[in-house]
Amino acid sequence: MRPTLVGIVELEQLLPGVAHQYYRLVVLVGPPGSGKTSLLNELCRRQGIPYLNVNLALSQRLLDLTGKERPLRVRRLLENVVGEQPGEVIALDNVELLFDPALRQDPLALLQGLSRNRTLVAAWGGTYDDQKRVLTYAEPGHPEYRRYERPDGVFISLP
Repeated sequence: MRPTLVGIVELEQLLPGVAHQYYRLVVLVGPPGSGKTSLLNELCRRQGIPYLNVNLALSQRLLDLTGKERPLRVRRLLENVVGEQPGEVIALDNVELLFDPALRQDPLALLQGLSRNRTLVAAWGGTYDDQKRVLTYAEPGHPEYRRYERPDGVFISLP
C-alpha cells in the first residue's frame, strides 16, 4: 500500500516538534497491510532518514548467543544497532522480535529508552485507541500480547 500524501506530509510536519519531547518516539500503529512500511519507506526516501529492519539486524547479532544470554544482551545489542545509524531521526520497521517471550523484554520501554537521544519512528503491529489512550500488540491470550495504558510518545493509528 502506498502512503497517502497527506499522511506523509503530516508525519514530516510532526517530526520537528517530537525532537523536543522527553521520549522522541513516533509510533505508526496498524494491522498488517495498513501501510506502515510504505509510510516509513516514503519518509526515509523524502527525508534521507536511515531505515532499520530491527528483526533482521537484531536476529543476526543474537545468533551467536545462548538462550540464557539473549534476554540479558538484547537491550545493549539494540542500542548498538540503532547507534550505528547516522542522523537524528531513524525509522524502525519489523520490530516483532522484541515481543518474543523468550527475550523477556518490554518492547515499548525499549523503544522509549532508545528515543531519549534520537527521534525514532517505529512501526507497531497492533491498535491504538485515541479515546482511551490504549496501545496493544497482538490479541489477548496470545503469548506476545501487550497492553499499555496512557503510553508516552506520539501514536498514529493507520487503518
